[in-house]
Amino acid sequence: MVRLSFQVHDRSMATVAAARPAVHHRARRRRRWALAIVIVLLVISNIVANRVIPQWAYVPWNLSMAGLLLYVSTRGGAGPVAIGLGIRHWHRPVGVGLLLVGSTALVFALGMIIPATQNAFLDTRIGDATLGQMLFIVLVQIPLGTVVLEEVAFRGVLPALMGAAPAIRWRWVPVLGASFLFGLWHILPSMGIGNANAAVGQTLGTNPWITTTAAVLSMTAAGVLMCVMARVGKGIKTTMLLHWATNSLGFFAAWLLLQ
Repeated sequence: MVRLSFQVHDRSMATVAAARPAVHHRARRRRRWALAIVIVLLVISNIVANRVIPQWAYVPWNLSMAGLLLYVSTRGGAGPVAIGLGIRHWHRPVGVGLLLVGSTALVFALGMIIPATQNAFLDTRIGDATLGQMLFIVLVQIPLGTVVLEEVAFRGVLPALMGAAPAIRWRWVPVLGASFLFGLWHILPSMGIGNANAAVGQTLGTNPWITTTAAVLSMTAAGVLMCVMARVGKGIKTTMLLHWATNSLGFFAAWLLLQ
């Protein structure tokens, strides 16, 4: 009886071992399909957000897209926890993020005070925004329309589907792959930046090929840095706060200088 039980156990273990490669293969295939779908969705979203929809639809469109990416990622095997967005884990990501917000505010304040660096904030795309418009952009449009989608996509979903989100585990291939796509994401928004931003125009000129290439390279580097911050904070809540600070406080600083 004992020998028979050992034989049955050995057969069951052999069956489990034989099934593991098939399970892993299906999981990898599911992730690859999810990754392909996410990239296609991001290409469509980038074109629609920058060239098709009116300004009022920017926030609902991007929030909907962020939710869709989370759904596709979860179906592909990388849920909220796997991308660094676990609901229960917030103390360290938020704490580190708030420290980065404070540091960003200090750097921007110094940049506004020093005459030599004020040009970096001057951007004609701000136009004649009223106080109400400025507050809407800083408190609603940027955090909900820009930050949520970009952090979910480029610091969470994409690297997770490529291998591992930086908030969970550092792997160079997913980090570089997602960061390069983050750089490409800024091609449409960066067109004409040489004419709009005084510092960019003085440094690089107004040739769109040069300014767009510089934007892609700089945003790729910024993407890697944001992945580092996600790793330090152990979550993309950290990079959401940092991303909001750089964009919103930068807009606020430019608005103040133009008043």
